Amino acid sequence: MPFPPAEPVEGAEAKPLISKKKEIVLFSSTAIALYGYDQGMMSMVNTNHSYLRTMQIGETSPVVGIIVSVYYLGCAVGAVVASDWADRKGRKPSIFACLVTAIVGNLLMFVAGLGPHGSNPWGGAALACMITGRVVLGLAVGGIDATIPVYSAELSKDEARGRALAQEFQMNIFGLLMAFAINLVATSALGKDNEWAWRIPIVCMQLFPIILLSLISRLPETPRWYMSKWRKEEAKEALIKLHGEDKGRDMLQELSTAQREEDDNNEKIGYMDMLMPSGSQFHPSMVTVMGQINQALTGYGAVSVYGPQVFELLGFGVRDAEYVTLGNFISYFLFMTVAWLWIDRYGRRKLMVWGSVGLSTCFALLTVFGALSLDMPSVSRLAAEIPGSIVMFVATAIFGICWLATVWLIPTEIYPSSARAQGSAISVIVWGLANFAVTLLTPIVFNNLKYWLFLAFTVTNAFAGWWTWRAGGRSFEENQEFFNSALEEDSWVVQKVDGGKFLRMPPNSEAKGDSVEEATPLLRSRH
Repeated sequence: MPFPPAEPVEGAEAKPLISKKKEIVLFSSTAIALYGYDQGMMSMVNTNHSYLRTMQIGETSPVVGIIVSVYYLGCAVGAVVASDWADRKGRKPSIFACLVTAIVGNLLMFVAGLGPHGSNPWGGAALACMITGRVVLGLAVGGIDATIPVYSAELSKDEARGRALAQEFQMNIFGLLMAFAINLVATSALGKDNEWAWRIPIVCMQLFPIILLSLISRLPETPRWYMSKWRKEEAKEALIKLHGEDKGRDMLQELSTAQREEDDNNEKIGYMDMLMPSGSQFHPSMVTVMGQINQALTGYGAVSVYGPQVFELLGFGVRDAEYVTLGNFISYFLFMTVAWLWIDRYGRRKLMVWGSVGLSTCFALLTVFGALSLDMPSVSRLAAEIPGSIVMFVATAIFGICWLATVWLIPTEIYPSSARAQGSAISVIVWGLANFAVTLLTPIVFNNLKYWLFLAFTVTNAFAGWWTWRAGGRSFEENQEFFNSALEEDSWVVQKVDGGKFLRMPPNSEAKGDSVEEATPLLRSRH
């Protein structure tokens, strides 16, 4: 052997550069970035002249929105398939399958209409291939969005689960920023009439699933899933790798006790139990649905996908709007740091309610600036563009801090462990359907309402804030008590359950008004 391995030094152990827990956070963050990359990727592809010619559609055609939005339908289906696979076969096999699917979907988008010397021998088949690729990619990303939060949460023992997820979603914005930057560089260098200005940003997306596939073998399956299948030895090995010998054995006992109680109660929960009014988990599902609908109502699905077009409503030209959008995404990424500093300190509900107040105010101001820029030629455009841009930057920061990650925490915190994977899938399904509607309608609204779109978002944000405020501020245990009582009394109206007992819950003195249960790790038994 020309290069024999070095003999190990007795008593010495090689320490890894980063811990297994940090590897899990990095892996989960990179997976979440995959979703952000797609949003940033399509924002400038939509305006590339070569792309529009290849797809044989006009710049103002509603088909532009259809190509973008069918991705979200794929996400909804992918969430169901992946969560079922994750429960039956394991979290890691489900994630692996999603990553392979992402590669296939992205390649279909890349080759759509590809021909020698820029020609398009495909005809109408190019559009069909692009739509198919979008749906397949959606299947993959929806599955990742449903499985990754459950995977990372089940492997976390920290008292700040919200902070960990917010850090992962900061990488989501990094993916968005990376895609838009690649788009902008390619377009600036090659021009909007060059097909490689839109194909290069699409194929660069392959970097994410390839890196993730190369790393997934290093990561453990979740101990909670092992225990759900009563594979106790594997659960013990995973816990010891993550937390050390002593803590690992203690946690194994907790998981074993919790799983035994679930099995004794025959707590096998299906989608009918979650979606039918008589089901045991109907009320948590309604809270999950409400959270995702409210996030869609903030309008930031449209801002992320159609960023340059949004700034054009403030009077910017096409290229200037693209540069300002890049600055907005950089600011977005940086302000996500505040999100993971605040999310466990102030609680989910409080951030969302005040975030809606801030967003409604910002969009009301943007309506005024849009009117000044587009309808009042006597007013200097700079007088609207500069303050309008500042307000849009502020609105984007508010959304990132208050709304982006908080909604995705709901299913990991409000369901019992036996329903957590399905709850995460329901969250992605509603997110997919809501964003399908938003991204489908936004181009039509651009062409007809112009800057009045901002006024529409003013109203929807106000409604989202009001609805979130009405949801109450209860801890996990208080919510479970309310859900059980509501099921018995056949009503989920707070005022009608137990004589309105749950309308005003007593404050938690330890948490100074915010429940410490919001930060309780999932690995700790709640039974």
